[in-house]
Amino acid sequence: MPLLPGAKPFRHRAGPVGVLLVHGFTGSPQSMRPWAEHLAAAGYSVSLPLLPGHGTRWQDLQVTRWEDWYAEADRALRELSAECEQVFVFALSMGGSLALRLAAEHGGRIAGLALVNPSVRSDNPASVLLPVLRHLLPSLPGVANDIAKDDSVELGYDRVPLHAAWSLSRLWRTVRAGMGKVTQPVLLMHSPQDHVVSPGNSALVLARISSTDVTELLLERSFHVATLDHDAGLIFEASLDFVRRLAPVAAVEVDAENHSG
Repeated sequence: MPLLPGAKPFRHRAGPVGVLLVHGFTGSPQSMRPWAEHLAAAGYSVSLPLLPGHGTRWQDLQVTRWEDWYAEADRALRELSAECEQVFVFALSMGGSLALRLAAEHGGRIAGLALVNPSVRSDNPASVLLPVLRHLLPSLPGVANDIAKDDSVELGYDRVPLHAAWSLSRLWRTVRAGMGKVTQPVLLMHSPQDHVVSPGNSALVLARISSTDVTELLLERSFHVATLDHDAGLIFEASLDFVRRLAPVAAVEVDAENHSG
């Protein structure tokens, strides 16, 4: 199945500090590409994988499960860790759940997390019907493209496959149970006006993680896909500052290379 335009993964090999970026449910690397390119331009190694079942058609996502999405994120993390001295994980929406699980599982291998509108629970009361509904209906209307900025578009599915949505709910349960094992520095950025993931998700993350170095940043002018919205620049710069604070040696090396060039 051919990829949708812009959905292909992105990889940039550079300095000793790497950033893994993880996109959201029914989305694709397209929603994270400007962020990834901003980090690459700053001199960091970057990996932005395409999660299984994404970037083609919603029927392909229907036959995948959260374990498949996590396995790809885990593979990309291990690959980046083999090349870099320090690795950060940046994520959007469901990618935030995968990032939190990576942090809980890998501990010190991850230097910090930057999360944008992470999803860790369902806000829809009807989600309790998913175990039955998924056998009766193949899909429901999609949740992609929740963006305030008029000229910005997210490349995502127009349908939500219910077998995959049911598996997502199981991922959330697993992640919530393990959030206490997350101790890395966290930069949590969320939109008060999010029509896909309620602010309660970010509040739950902040309440459950064990991290002591936590920064919360409100994205006042953006909806759910804030990485493509009015606050994209704020996200890019705040996350760069976050990495430079926690990986100062790499920042000095990058600056030296820039000045020598």
